Amino acid sequence: MDQASLPKRSTVRQQSYKHKKRKKRKKGFGWFLSRFVWTVLIAGALGAGWLFLTPSGNEYRFLMADTLITTQHRHWAKYIIGQAELDRRVAEYNQRFESMGEEKDTHQIHLPVPEPASSESPEAAVHKKPLVEIEEISGKGYHGYVMTVNDPTKIRLGVPHARGKGEKVSSMVKRTGAVAGVNAGGFADPNWKGNGFKPIGIVISQGKLYYNGLGNSKSTQVVGIDQNGKMVAGHYSLKELNDMGIKEAVTFQPRIIVNGKGLIRNAKEGWGIAPRTAMGQRADGAILFVVIDGRQPTYSIGANLYDVQQIMLKRGAVIAANLDGGSSTVLVKDNEIVNRPSSEYGERYLPTAFLVFEHPEEANIPNIWAGLNPKDIDPGKK
Repeated sequence: MDQASLPKRSTVRQQSYKHKKRKKRKKGFGWFLSRFVWTVLIAGALGAGWLFLTPSGNEYRFLMADTLITTQHRHWAKYIIGQAELDRRVAEYNQRFESMGEEKDTHQIHLPVPEPASSESPEAAVHKKPLVEIEEISGKGYHGYVMTVNDPTKIRLGVPHARGKGEKVSSMVKRTGAVAGVNAGGFADPNWKGNGFKPIGIVISQGKLYYNGLGNSKSTQVVGIDQNGKMVAGHYSLKELNDMGIKEAVTFQPRIIVNGKGLIRNAKEGWGIAPRTAMGQRADGAILFVVIDGRQPTYSIGANLYDVQQIMLKRGAVIAANLDGGSSTVLVKDNEIVNRPSSEYGERYLPTAFLVFEHPEEANIPNIWAGLNPKDIDPGKK
């Protein structure tokens, strides 16, 4: 055979190289896809094994379930821990929360004696504490605020201005001329689309029982303030509340600090991660409102009740209790929303808010539930 008729060795090598390259490319994609699928399956199996078969996995699983229990997707928790365990866990928390409200509160407050305006020196006026102070705080996974109200007698419980629907806290603050406001008690919220008009339990404003939704129950867990500015939190009957001279109060739980000691022993008892609102009081009478944002991964995931308790204790709280949180959590100061509410619809319509006034005696807060039977209120009607 003529040497010229033979293909050049370089050409043969090039063709062979291209063939192998195409084959390798095809084989490489299939190999990558296969490895990817197997990696996902193995990782999933290992993850499931860790989640369900190890102590640390079970701890994380229950944390996820507790977090879901505090959201509008509570039913999803059954896919993590099962319906029976979900029911047991909710009942266990309710029982635990009830017991946390039983210890008798013996704390006393010592309000600073105000000097007459005429005798107040210029130096004293300069160093006089403002009525409201706001501190920005952050911790592991959360961001929020502590609002200190230095005179507890300046707080009133606000309610909506019209029947049939709750009111945004920012609207309550602006309408009543309040300095600041924080969401307060819970409300009936069918499918998490409630109108915010039907409170849970009781509402006391300006020393009067505005709303009684206890039904056959003779007692409830409350968070509020008496006529002398002393905070009250725990389990009480309506008669006890009346005898104690309670001026502003809503139903909510749990109480997390009593007589200067925290009642939640560790983060495991903290009832999941969520946006939080809580109220506490120092021995000098100052009221502390803790507002923690949540459900916003790039900003703040949220906090558990142990976190909130420790924030309160660090700032000298001798009593503290949880308020409605989640998508209701909001802090308003000088007609501006300070925090970042987590609700996808923005600030929620609520039945109650703790409002701070420079002149609370001038606040006009009529009872919009007067004459209404709680059984006749439709919480889902728009």
